[in-house]
Amino acid sequence: MFGAPTAFADEVAAKKWIDSEFQPSTLSKEEQMKEMKWFAKAAEPFKGMEINVLSEGIPTHTYEAEVLAKAFEEITGIKVNHQILGEGEVVQAVQTQMQTNRNLYDGYVNDSDLIGTHSRLQSAINLTDWMAGEGKDVTNPMLDLDDFMGKSFTTGPDGKLWQLPDQQFANLYWFRKDWFDRPDIKAKFKAKYGYELGVPVNWSAYEDIADFFTNDVKEIDGVRVYGHMDYGKRAPDLGWRMTDAWLSMAGAADVGIPNGRPVDEWGIRMEKGSCNPVGASVARGGGANSPAAVYAVRKWDEWLRQYAPPGAADLDFYQSLPALSQGNVAQQIFWYSAFTANMVQPKSAGNNTVDDSGKPLWRMAPSPHGPYWKEGSQRGYQDAGSWTLFNSTPVERRKAAWLYAQFVVSKTVDVKKSQVGLTFVRDSTVRHKSFTERAPNLGGLIEFYRSPDRVAWTPTGVNVPDYPKLAQLFWQNIGDVNSGAFTPQQAMDRLAEQMDQVMARMQAVDESNNVYHGCGPRLNEKSDPSKWLSKDHAPWAKLDSEKPKGETIAYDELIKRWTENQ
Repeated sequence: MFGAPTAFADEVAAKKWIDSEFQPSTLSKEEQMKEMKWFAKAAEPFKGMEINVLSEGIPTHTYEAEVLAKAFEEITGIKVNHQILGEGEVVQAVQTQMQTNRNLYDGYVNDSDLIGTHSRLQSAINLTDWMAGEGKDVTNPMLDLDDFMGKSFTTGPDGKLWQLPDQQFANLYWFRKDWFDRPDIKAKFKAKYGYELGVPVNWSAYEDIADFFTNDVKEIDGVRVYGHMDYGKRAPDLGWRMTDAWLSMAGAADVGIPNGRPVDEWGIRMEKGSCNPVGASVARGGGANSPAAVYAVRKWDEWLRQYAPPGAADLDFYQSLPALSQGNVAQQIFWYSAFTANMVQPKSAGNNTVDDSGKPLWRMAPSPHGPYWKEGSQRGYQDAGSWTLFNSTPVERRKAAWLYAQFVVSKTVDVKKSQVGLTFVRDSTVRHKSFTERAPNLGGLIEFYRSPDRVAWTPTGVNVPDYPKLAQLFWQNIGDVNSGAFTPQQAMDRLAEQMDQVMARMQAVDESNNVYHGCGPRLNEKSDPSKWLSKDHAPWAKLDSEKPKGETIAYDELIKRWTENQ
């Protein structure tokens, strides 16, 4: 009797949010109310509690922090302080909580790139067992795990789910379709290179197009234009620039999806059927300093210097984002679809890449691949920011955080959240009719996420035994290439050696104290690199020519392939 007025208040709050904010949805309003009633009921033991969660700063998480956290509080009575920091700071907080077992936050949206770390250290909660056991009473019966497109990314070698996807985006190729469609530009390109200007299939074509716009076209509608955009500042995000599948886009990894096996996109070797990495250097069977990896870094450096706007080499990831909206870049090989929301802003917001009616003048497409790449390999990177809970969080706080995590990915709110952030995690959401209607204004994003191709863009996989320890080595070494202190070969040799050193220390603590639960590295002995280099598998032997003839595809043909296979 005493709980009835509160329950009624929860229902009134839920109805208000369903009517005013949570539309459209894949659920009917009746189904939404059923789901919200479940949240209100499950949250009753935690009413009045205040919890803290952390995520990186993208539009999706801003919406969660500013809108969904408020809705959750009104419906459940649980106050959520949803803090937003840079990605590097999020990883640092996660690492600190794992190392100290101090409860800094009650829940994290932590990249699934840490799947190899979480499944080995087991300081995070195994969600499969949690949902069936201790967390069963706070697990949403309408969660529908099979609807999550990135579930395979957050599943460990043990087959258990360790993280729950919250937002997902791919790095794709971005280009100014309006420029590529101009008859005069098309004719000039074909006369010079002997093939059609279009979406580049390989890196040779990308390089030709970058050179062409930078040095031949030079100016469009009175604006100095460039054929490439990237960034190079010595900062943690330069590391993500490389670990986000740049080496495998060049073809450094073995064939395999979601990640190359035995050699993955970081160049770490882990034999099939094993959970023990055996090395990153070619001398131990890895590929981090292989010819393909060195080629990848060399091309990043060359293109940045030769074809990007002045000053690009001194920008970091966040500073480089506004560059495309200025309207002076023809293409970008490596562009995160998380920023689609920014690139569909109107002209009045300073976006020079949409027309007067707000339609994009640009399109996104699959990124081209390098000469070492083989059919059936990872095509590029996909970020899957995913809810992660830790053993070091008290159970009651963990339960409340789990409720919030499920709330912000629930079918009740997911279509609206995705309309704001455009970072899809649910298959049902991307197929909702509202996105069919909006697709022409989103430059290919919907077609990509409805296509079977989406599975070939994957996050860092299980070969990487400890993401925080190893990821920081990349930006420090790649930064020395940008500064001119090291050649690409010298930098990758040093990187591979440092990765092996870190993994050797991990092996020692795993063997002595079972820190990684028997799945820590077990390094191969060093041998002559020529023993490992091959034309049949990674690490791949150096090609006689790293620049085959350029190959392109018409964008309309590409979209046709996607839509015919949905």
